[in-house]
Amino acid sequence: MNMKFHLFLFTCILICGYASAQNIRQVAGMDLSVAYQEYGGIMAGKSVTGEAARVAGVPYTNVIGTHAKSIIKIDTRGNASLFTAQIAIADNKINYQDTKLISYPLVDGKKLWYNTDKNSKIFAGLEGLNGNVEKGSVVFSITGDSRQLYKSPLIRQGDTPIKVQVNLAGVRILEMVVEDGGDGASGDHALWIDPQITYSEIVPVTVSSNFAGELPVMDPQVKRKLEQKIAQLPVVELPMEKPGFDWLINADKSETNIYRTADNKNIIIANSMVSRVFRIMPNLATIDIINKMTGENMLRAVGTEGSIRIDGKTWNIGGLAGQPERGFLKPEWLDKLSTMPNSFMVEDFEISPLQESIPWARNRWALNKQAPSGKMLTFTLRGTNEHKDLIIKLNIVVYDKIPVIRKDFEIVNQSSRPINIDHFCLEQLAFAEPESPGGGNPDKFRLPNIHVESDYACGGEFMERETDITEKWVSDPLYTSQRNYPMATPCILEVSPPLGPDYTVQPNKSFGSFKTYLMPFDSDDRERKGLFKRRFHYSVAPWATENPIFMHLTSSDPSVIRTAIDQCAETGYEMVIISFGSGLNAEDVSEANLAKYKALVDYGRSKNIELGCYSLLSSRWISDEVDVINPKTGKRGGMRFGSAPCLCSDWGYEYFDKIKTFFQKTGMRCFEHDGSYPGDVCASTTHTHHKGLEDSQWNQFHKITDLYKWMRAEGIYMNVPDFYFLNGTNKTGIGYREANWSLPRDRQIIHARQLNYDGTWDRMASACWSFVPLVEYRAAVPKPRSNPSVSICMSTRHT
Repeated sequence: MNMKFHLFLFTCILICGYASAQNIRQVAGMDLSVAYQEYGGIMAGKSVTGEAARVAGVPYTNVIGTHAKSIIKIDTRGNASLFTAQIAIADNKINYQDTKLISYPLVDGKKLWYNTDKNSKIFAGLEGLNGNVEKGSVVFSITGDSRQLYKSPLIRQGDTPIKVQVNLAGVRILEMVVEDGGDGASGDHALWIDPQITYSEIVPVTVSSNFAGELPVMDPQVKRKLEQKIAQLPVVELPMEKPGFDWLINADKSETNIYRTADNKNIIIANSMVSRVFRIMPNLATIDIINKMTGENMLRAVGTEGSIRIDGKTWNIGGLAGQPERGFLKPEWLDKLSTMPNSFMVEDFEISPLQESIPWARNRWALNKQAPSGKMLTFTLRGTNEHKDLIIKLNIVVYDKIPVIRKDFEIVNQSSRPINIDHFCLEQLAFAEPESPGGGNPDKFRLPNIHVESDYACGGEFMERETDITEKWVSDPLYTSQRNYPMATPCILEVSPPLGPDYTVQPNKSFGSFKTYLMPFDSDDRERKGLFKRRFHYSVAPWATENPIFMHLTSSDPSVIRTAIDQCAETGYEMVIISFGSGLNAEDVSEANLAKYKALVDYGRSKNIELGCYSLLSSRWISDEVDVINPKTGKRGGMRFGSAPCLCSDWGYEYFDKIKTFFQKTGMRCFEHDGSYPGDVCASTTHTHHKGLEDSQWNQFHKITDLYKWMRAEGIYMNVPDFYFLNGTNKTGIGYREANWSLPRDRQIIHARQLNYDGTWDRMASACWSFVPLVEYRAAVPKPRSNPSVSICMSTRHT
């Protein structure tokens, strides 16, 4: 009995100690992109104008810079006890004579002022009654579960900050609100200084504001036009029928079409295996993705078609809000959903046949030479308020013969001023979770049974999984009925670049996103899922089914090259790659070098042998001025392969010009590009072709893929040790460890067989290379026997 009492007492002490543990959450460090603000973008660590925050000349760093009206909504999870902050209006001085200051007219006749720098725009203020930005006056308020907990007196610019302390006991939803002081919003550059929440256990998170003020409304003429166009589509009844065949065997039976529901409220793009359902009124939103192979409705809640941050402010691409429960979706709720603040509004759609995304010369044998077919559904959305002259073309593709949905967008700047695309999210889909344990590590939770891939992938690896940089599974803080106690279930798919693009769109120009691909599975069987992925690449990147037999040559001696060409012609080989260590320099575009290799290419062509070459790009050091700058150190080094040149330096642009010239002048038909671009960022601000860190990855990636797409159109075969198939490359390494090529031959054979099996679950065999060394590769005993004057290795063709 005594032991039981002590055990009980010890347990109580543990529980009380745990419950009393208090933590501090800095609000400025939370995700503020979901907050609402009418003018400009909310800034963490700065004033709303992007300047260092000062009040009456006194600097502050731990701040949130906002502008009336703004709402920051926080889910405290019911575990918060205290909110503290100081509140004030930031100092604001505008030089109206500065040529970098520009203005944008609003529909009410007022103007928004912006400061421009290096083709970017930063919000400077809202015009007041006198034509300039006035000295502001605001009122701060704090509400808890819709009950007002605090309201400040009228605060004017120059006033000393006021300390705020609010008891949050029992509060679940906290709202930090700034409103104008009754004299208009001009100059209302409010500051939350040192805002923080004291909590226990579960960390508070920001949630969407779902601002209940004036929401965007679809124009009546636009609504009538859409209704008329929707009525012309064929009708389909939901749920749609399952396919009566296995698409892997009878893919020709599947064809894509666009339908409507009988009530004219939904548009469906579908083939026999998959469909995506869109609500059109009062705005565009995906309401379901249906896996017709299993009958599964994959989504549980409605949201947006993504988001885009323009000049510091986040805008929704379409979107509907107001679903009362996010664990499931009832059809009768759809008519009650509303538009969302700061949204692009749908105004049109069109249907077109799928076009080939990358031109392909088709100049050699390939297992599949067919271009993929399907339908494209393009929605046109227009911005609101200050962005009424911006258009988004949202493209949705479903392929005919594979269960794949593709998505991308283009934003067109029809205004008279440049805009900056700071960031975007291409997909934000609330999937039904396959499991939701009460606790545990969310990274180990089972994810929805769907493959997600994009053509914006890099990482210096051979597998899609290791090179993916856009797929993110995140929690849904609005999904309050989920079983997981910390509400950390990864059940929202977000597809976005890891940073940037920080891309400036000039007037009458456009910006295009990358493409993302969704492919649901019909099984958990590893082989069947692998068949899905291999058929996906077979169909969408058919150039990867080109499969020449080639050998690598380690000499640039013309006589040795001719001998190798002769040997290949005699033995049935189709290509010779003048490899690493050979001495060939494709960056040498002197007349003598070009003439030397053109003569060898012509000799090879006379024997029906294609000639190619090797070039090292990453993992090399050029100079402190040229190499990528590590943002952690401010110096070169410490990147994926140690040091690497920045592709957007002047050296980088010259490198690509030289490579292109070398291939144009010599006629070589194969390019082995070592290192490629592994996604290194660059913090340099002096490189000519990128502004700084935020645009460095986006610009470098597109510089290298522009070369690959050009080569694909020219019929140049590409070996690239990275997963660039959706950008035109043909082959990557199956996986290897170089030291193993110096093992005794009998061991090499067994290793190769194991690797060939393990490396082709998810990849087509034709898209992978491996080697059979014919000379010593590294120190080995015994040495492989071969003719050392000819080659280092030959490629094996995988079929």
